[in-house]
Amino acid sequence: MTQPNSLPVGRPCRATGRTCRTAWTSRAVRTSRAVRAATAVGLVSALLVGGAQSSAQAGAGRAPVAAPALERCAEPARVEVFREGGVPLLDWRENLEFDGRGTLWVAHIMRHRVEGYAPDGTLRATVPVVGPGGIRRGPDGMMYVNYGVNPLTWGLSGGGGVMRFDPAAERPRAERFVDGVDGINGLAIDADGNLYLSRELATGIVRIRPDGTRDEAWTRAADVFGTNGLEIVGDQLYSSVITSASSPVLRIPLDDPAARTTVAELSPNPLGAKILDDLTSFDGDLVVASFRDGELIRVDPATGRSCVLVSGLRMPSSVRVPRGFGDHDPRRELFVAEASGRVVKVTVG
Repeated sequence: MTQPNSLPVGRPCRATGRTCRTAWTSRAVRTSRAVRAATAVGLVSALLVGGAQSSAQAGAGRAPVAAPALERCAEPARVEVFREGGVPLLDWRENLEFDGRGTLWVAHIMRHRVEGYAPDGTLRATVPVVGPGGIRRGPDGMMYVNYGVNPLTWGLSGGGGVMRFDPAAERPRAERFVDGVDGINGLAIDADGNLYLSRELATGIVRIRPDGTRDEAWTRAADVFGTNGLEIVGDQLYSSVITSASSPVLRIPLDDPAARTTVAELSPNPLGAKILDDLTSFDGDLVVASFRDGELIRVDPATGRSCVLVSGLRMPSSVRVPRGFGDHDPRRELFVAEASGRVVKVTVG
């Protein structure tokens, strides 16, 4: 039996060689999306409620075995609000990226747009995208953004995929680059222009070639279930896993995705699952966002040694280093998007 996440999406388009949908596959895909949307909503609810239940259970009946708490990092870190939020969750800003030309682009998953901010926090542009998620700058200078990430709006977007736009345009407009890839979230792009898409409720990190076709062999080899954040450092792809109670960070060689290894497990106790989200490379280390605990966790990719860099954030969903963004220092600063709607700046040291 064909599984929902491997449903055929149709036949090759005569003009482009990409995929077109038949009437039968369109009905099948709509059914599959409805099932996954309900599952995704249930997963998010369970994860958020689970955090509250873990605290409550510790004080009633037999207390769970405490997981070793991560130590605070030695270097100080200061948090400042770059952009105020609104109603938590309803003002959810899911991801962010710098274009290297002075604009910070933020994916607002609930308002169906990508927002462009100047270094002083001024909103200078908006680009309509339905349910935007992971956003990254490609080697061609274009901005690539996952769409259809919000499971409540899969019907509006016609499924999931990737759009792209020119950040240097006077009025940037997003065009569809890849479609027919549902249930995606995180995004990374290598130096050759290959795209990597994480999937929270499916097995396999999806690799898309620069021409928009899907690398099925690579995707099958990268057979990890429940990936979220993605970051490429050199010839290695790092990924957080949101569905594992051990909160692992994985290392996946780009030229041999089956040879993955675990860098660190940040939740030895399953009741203390961190719910890891996005991650970025910073000063030779990785910095990972813990959505549930409101933390930024610094991880040494060579040893796995980890510490809490920042706590007290409000459901952080993405973290990036500012590059080509006014006077902001990529050696000391991090920008974080939150489900509270805030965008905050973290200064380290």
